[in-house]
Amino acid sequence: MGEMQIDDMELLRQYARTQSEQAFAKLVSRYVDLVHSVVLRQVRDPHLAEEITQTVFIILARKAGSLSSRTIVPGWLCRTARFVATRTLTTQFRRQRREQEAYMQSSSHDESHDVWSQIEPQIESAMAQLGAADQNAVVLRFYQRRSFKEVSAALGTSEAGAKMRVSRALEKLRKLLFKRGVTLSSLALAGAISSHSVQAAPVGLASSITVAAVKGTSLSASTLTLIQSTLKLMAWTKIKTTLVVGTVALLVVGTATVTYTQVQSAAKSTAYSFAGYATPEASIKSMLWSGSRGDFKGFLAACTPEQAQRFKDKMAGKTDDEVKKLAIAWASSLKDYQITQNEIISDDEVHLHIHATPSADGLRNGKVIVIMKKIGDEWKQDGDL
Repeated sequence: MGEMQIDDMELLRQYARTQSEQAFAKLVSRYVDLVHSVVLRQVRDPHLAEEITQTVFIILARKAGSLSSRTIVPGWLCRTARFVATRTLTTQFRRQRREQEAYMQSSSHDESHDVWSQIEPQIESAMAQLGAADQNAVVLRFYQRRSFKEVSAALGTSEAGAKMRVSRALEKLRKLLFKRGVTLSSLALAGAISSHSVQAAPVGLASSITVAAVKGTSLSASTLTLIQSTLKLMAWTKIKTTLVVGTVALLVVGTATVTYTQVQSAAKSTAYSFAGYATPEASIKSMLWSGSRGDFKGFLAACTPEQAQRFKDKMAGKTDDEVKKLAIAWASSLKDYQITQNEIISDDEVHLHIHATPSADGLRNGKVIVIMKKIGDEWKQDGDL
C-alpha cells in the first residue's frame, strides 16, 4: 500500500475515532479542488457546485469509519461527486439545462482551450462508464498529476502495471469520447485532462465544508435532503458481484434499497416473449425474455456495446451455470413489471420508469429507472439512474 493512500486513510480513521476537525480539514484541503471541478463540469452552476461539493465531503465524513482500507480516496470522491451531481440533475433536469445553456453562452474559450472545450461537456459522463479501477488510474495520473511511482503504490501494483492500467484506461476513455463525437489522440486527451481538469475551488469553500461536515451546522434543507437521499443510495459503491446489481444496479428512488437477489431456483419463466428492439419497451421485453431463459448472449444483445462489456467483465470467472442462474434471477425480479413513464431525453435516449411487484428476493419497493439508447434502428439498454 502506497504512502499517499495510507496517509489518506490514516486521516479518515483519525477523524472516525476522535472527530478530529484538523484531520478532516487536511483531507478537504487536499481534494476540494478535485471534487469541485468534477461537479462543476456536470452541473454548470457555481452555487449548486459548492452545495454538492459540500455534500460529498459530508458523506465522506459520515462514512469515514466504514470505508475499506484499500479505498483510493480521490477516486472514491470523484465517483461520489458524479453520483451526487447526477442525482441532483435528475430532480432538477429542466432548470439545470437552462442554467447550463446560459453558462455555456457566457463562457469564453480562447484557442489554447480548444481541445479542452471539446472534452469538458462529455468527460464526466464518459468517466462514469469506466470501471472503478480505471477511474482511479485516470484520476491519480491525470486529474492529480501523480507520478507512475505514486500511482503504482496507490493501486498496489508495479510501475509497469500502473503504466499499463493508465494506458488502457486512457484508451477506453478516448473511445468513449469518440462515440460522443470527440476525436482526439490519447496524447492530446492526456494533456488536456492534466492541464484543465482541476481548477481552484472558490475561496473559503474548504473551511465552510469542514465546519459543516464536522459540526453539522448551517446546512440548508436542500443539502440535508440531498445528503439523506444519497446516503440511502450509497450501496452503489459496493457493486462487485451479482448481475442484479451490475445490470440495473437497482438503485431505487424513495426508500432507496439495493436488492441482492439470492438464486434459489433455475426454473424457466414463461411470462415473457421476444419482441425485438424497435422500441425501448420492446427491447426491455426481449431482454427479460432472454434472461428468463438463462440466455446470457441474448441478454447482451439487448444492451449497448458498453453495457454488454460491463456485464461480461462482471461475469468473468463465473461458470456458465452461475451466469445462467443470475440471468434468470434478474428476469424473475422484474416479474409482472409495468412501464409507468417513458421520459424522452433526446431523439436517441429515453428513460423508462419501471415498477414491478415488490418481493423479498426482488425489488423491495419495485422501482427502477432504466436508460435506453438508440443505435441505428434499435433501442438498447445502457444502465440505469
